[in-house]
Amino acid sequence: MARGREFNEGEVLRRAMHTFRARGYGKVSIPELEAATGISSGSLYNSYGDKHGIFLASFTHYLSSVLDRRVQRYAGASKGLSGLRQLFLSLLDEPNGENFGCLITNTAIEFGADNALLAATVQKGFGTLEQLFAERLADKPHPQLAAVRLLALYQGVLVLFRAGYDPKKIRRTINLEFDAMQEETK
Repeated sequence: MARGREFNEGEVLRRAMHTFRARGYGKVSIPELEAATGISSGSLYNSYGDKHGIFLASFTHYLSSVLDRRVQRYAGASKGLSGLRQLFLSLLDEPNGENFGCLITNTAIEFGADNALLAATVQKGFGTLEQLFAERLADKPHPQLAAVRLLALYQGVLVLFRAGYDPKKIRRTINLEFDAMQEETK
């Protein structure tokens, strides 16, 4: 009979997720994951197989604990276009002034389509956002195309913010985009 995990999996994945967000997959070592999670490499390997397995579990945790929570908080179904605007603006207000960026965006930049499993995981994250945007823009002309435009803006915001671009300029750009969409509905 297999032994159960003797650690708080959610907390371990949260810590690993932040480590990958801050440094990227390629720069994170197993000793760094041990230090970040407080779990020995043996326990990490027994639980997740290898570094790739830890990363995939952390990525899945990111989708459910960060992305889904952010969507529910700012852009729930009843919040319409103003909720989407708040979702975008929330990207500029990271907790504790941290700027780790989005694990989806960071992974897409680090790997592109070079790793099929990671590319599929990134596409899942993009798909979640694109579907959300299309649903909120259902009353607009060409909601799927508008959703892709917003996905590109969302990812661009994350890259610019992570790179230290002026947040005031990014905020103005977000507001201009949403002001234009609101004008379309008048």
